[in-house]
Amino acid sequence: MAHLELDHIVISAERLEDGRAHVEKLLNLTLAPGGKHPDMGTHNALLNLGKTYLEVIAIDPDAPGPDHARWFDLDNFSGPPRLTHWVARTDDLAGALALAPPGTGTARALSRGDLRWKMAVPGNGKLPYDGGFPGLISWQGDVHPTGLLPKANCRLSALHITHPRGEDLRADLGKFEGGLGTRIEAGAAFGIRATVLCPCGSVTLT
Repeated sequence: MAHLELDHIVISAERLEDGRAHVEKLLNLTLAPGGKHPDMGTHNALLNLGKTYLEVIAIDPDAPGPDHARWFDLDNFSGPPRLTHWVARTDDLAGALALAPPGTGTARALSRGDLRWKMAVPGNGKLPYDGGFPGLISWQGDVHPTGLLPKANCRLSALHITHPRGEDLRADLGKFEGGLGTRIEAGAAFGIRATVLCPCGSVTLT
């Protein structure tokens, strides 16, 4: 069995400054600048959550549009900033993709500054289960964003996903070993929420 661990959670926004302001207001702290992703035409801001991190991501208006769909279905995102996806890391991306549901994507080699990684990106940008199934990432080398980000004294304490096919999603995730620690339930519609513990208290992100 391939091994998966929770890597980070993703808040999508139409404009990065709006997504950043949204999270900073909720958590009463400042996000760190991330960077640009030329292959995807996106940019981000980040928050250290200890073993994981939070990413706010949006289309970069100053970057040329790619000739393929952007990750996290950002080409079709609209509305207020919100939690839309989660990402799991693995040391065996090929093995994980062999177990993952159809549509999880194909591996792309990517980089930003000192960071190098491979990530499965769906051809249409849409991850299975409306984003309920995680994006799969494999970090190359020893550098991980949590080692570069300033400490924020925050941690992710819970991640909860609902989906009309919640039992199928749970079964697909059950094919993997690891410590995802994610609660999956059946519900009328897709939903994802995260509980973050920060100096200001416990905050639920949706």
